[in-house]
Amino acid sequence: MPDATTWETTLVFAIALVIAVIATFIISAIASIIVRAVSRRRDWAGILIRRARWPFRTVLLVAGTWISIALAFPDASWRPAVDHAFLIAMIAAGAWLVAELFLFLADMGVSRYRLDVADNRVARRVHTQLQIVRRLVVVVIVILAVGAILLTFPGVRAVGASVLASAGIASIVAGLAAQSVLANMFAGVQIAFSEAIRVDDVVVVEGEWGRIREITLTYVVVVTWDERTVVLPCTYFTTKPFQNWTKYGSALVGSVELDVDWRISTDAMREELDRVLEGEELFDGRTKVLQVTEATGGLVRVRVLVSAADSAALWDLRCLVREDLVEWIREQDAAALPQQRVLVGSEPAERTDADADSDEGRSGATDAASESRRQAGEPSAAKPATGSIPRAGLFSGTADGAQRASEFTQAIPVQSQEDGDGARAGADVDAGDDRSAGPDDRAR
Repeated sequence: MPDATTWETTLVFAIALVIAVIATFIISAIASIIVRAVSRRRDWAGILIRRARWPFRTVLLVAGTWISIALAFPDASWRPAVDHAFLIAMIAAGAWLVAELFLFLADMGVSRYRLDVADNRVARRVHTQLQIVRRLVVVVIVILAVGAILLTFPGVRAVGASVLASAGIASIVAGLAAQSVLANMFAGVQIAFSEAIRVDDVVVVEGEWGRIREITLTYVVVVTWDERTVVLPCTYFTTKPFQNWTKYGSALVGSVELDVDWRISTDAMREELDRVLEGEELFDGRTKVLQVTEATGGLVRVRVLVSAADSAALWDLRCLVREDLVEWIREQDAAALPQQRVLVGSEPAERTDADADSDEGRSGATDAASESRRQAGEPSAAKPATGSIPRAGLFSGTADGAQRASEFTQAIPVQSQEDGDGARAGADVDAGDDRSAGPDDRAR
């Protein structure tokens, strides 16, 4: 049966433990009130309280419990083991608190840069770099905490010298064993600070179009347009080519290609394109081009280039233009629908002398009619114009096209016709002077 001393010691410990718990919540509440009062008009107080509340309470609770045991059982034989356990718990709780305080600072830095704005290139860079840095710091804090805990054991301290002596060999072996892991970690750091990709970038990887959702030390998460998740190692983005559509901006130019019959009216098609794009919110007004890029195989290929502010708007704009032009061709210019012409029968008959005489007669009649109109003072039949609508090309016709052309041709020296004539005239003058000069003059 326990004696009076044991009951007294247990009562003291219980009272001290209750006081420690109450003091923990009181101190935590006071600290929360002070933080909220200091930053009444700012948002960082809520972030700090949310991050540091439970780590701070844990540190206070461990410290209070440790003090309670020290006061209630000052001379107990099991105190060294208990003190060692509480020391380990205090190191772990302190590391947790330090990590959460750093994450609070990282959250403060991220909150200043929003991703839901139009021009968010700087914000995406900061978010990417802070994601990598916060993971690195947390890993370092955990490693230091584990090292500090191991050093509390006398046996570990005794073998510390031998461990340090064999650290070189051990690091080589560990590096060879974890070569792929270390390569991905270094690739993750390289990605974060080289800005090859950033969080929320639009990329095309492995034939998949999507956005960068998350960048870690070892892998990158890409969410595709159909909401699938593609996870790629960080080394993929440092060893293989990929497309980054938002590296320097989100604006893009996309194409719509249609194969139509030779009888298509490109001028009327341009008018329809103007009508479609007029007032369209998806169109940013930079590039609007309709050109015939091929005329082979019995069909004409018409390519339409349009621009939009981002990849999502460009996709919808291309679909809109394609649907409207297909509808317009089917309803307004049915003769331009794609057709395949096949010649069925024998080879064409040879031309006879009568056919040649008939062609010469028609040609002579045409020339005579033209000569009679000229003598009568009547205007000759003008050749019909190819189109009355100003034609904008990809590299000409508009300010955007001229700017695009200058990026490809500004390094090539171009000589105008006047400059060429002047240069040739100067060469003739010099040659004439040489011819008029005597042998002695030319020698001089």
